[in-house]
Amino acid sequence: MSYLFSIVLIVVLALVIGLSLYTLFIAKRVELGMPPEGRFITVMGNRIHYIEQGSGDQTILLIHGLSGVAQHFGYSVMGQLARHYRVVAIDRPGSGYSVRPGRASASLAVQADVVAGVIDALNLGKPMLVGHSLGGAVSLATALRHPDKVSRLALIAPLTHLPERPSEAFAALNIRHPWLRKLVGWTLAIPLSVRRSDQVLDIVFGPEDVPHDFAVRGGGYLSMRPSHFIAASTDMHALEDILPAMQQRYDDLKLPIGILYGRDDRILEPQEQGQAMADRVPGVELEMIEGGHMLPITQPDITAGFIERQMRRGGHQA
Repeated sequence: MSYLFSIVLIVVLALVIGLSLYTLFIAKRVELGMPPEGRFITVMGNRIHYIEQGSGDQTILLIHGLSGVAQHFGYSVMGQLARHYRVVAIDRPGSGYSVRPGRASASLAVQADVVAGVIDALNLGKPMLVGHSLGGAVSLATALRHPDKVSRLALIAPLTHLPERPSEAFAALNIRHPWLRKLVGWTLAIPLSVRRSDQVLDIVFGPEDVPHDFAVRGGGYLSMRPSHFIAASTDMHALEDILPAMQQRYDDLKLPIGILYGRDDRILEPQEQGQAMADRVPGVELEMIEGGHMLPITQPDITAGFIERQMRRGGHQA
């Protein structure tokens, strides 16, 4: 019996080591092929990667969603906005090339404080926050915790209320224990992501097509690293700790808010998220268009136009 156990243990260890080496190989290959495009600052112990374009007195800060990266705004959204404004896109802590300290919290409150720190560190004044998906929840948290640092919100397919269950696209992230996240992140996550990428992307982008260059231009390959998987899983499970409490404070929001949603979003329910927010907070402007969840990539012109309209809405707030 002990001999059989030893054989099984050796096989399991060999499998774990093999998967870890494969994961390391993929991660290093991605990083060599897609080095950071921007610069770095340190905020609250987080090494934040950011991309900046444009100039001017008015500023816009772009915040991506769950398992996303700053390059999601690279399908002309950032370039169009940079013609008139100073525009900064960040990788949220742990995402892309931003590094979150090992024991740091992923709560929306902490992420909001990091965003406020970025605003101060880069001298952005009082920018408009543009949040996509989970980035919408981070933007709302920042406006609630630091109202003196935000002039307005333009939210694209935002997470505003805690869903009953996460999208099927994020099922692999549903790991509660940190030690298990790390084990899966360094063994099974990347091989399974390679195998299931078409299925997952169909949910995330559908009913619209995935751009043929998304893996590179949109930063899709950057998710093929264990650090990114671990951060995304941590982000998802941190939501239930604070988002319900945030929902009770939405009446405190006293700034212009615009929301853009695709009617056929397969990740978040437009009525549960967008319409519920418009019904709850007076003055929220909700625009519904034909499309899915990844509007900054699939419909960059409409997205940029929406952001510019929100920037002009009611005049500039210093």
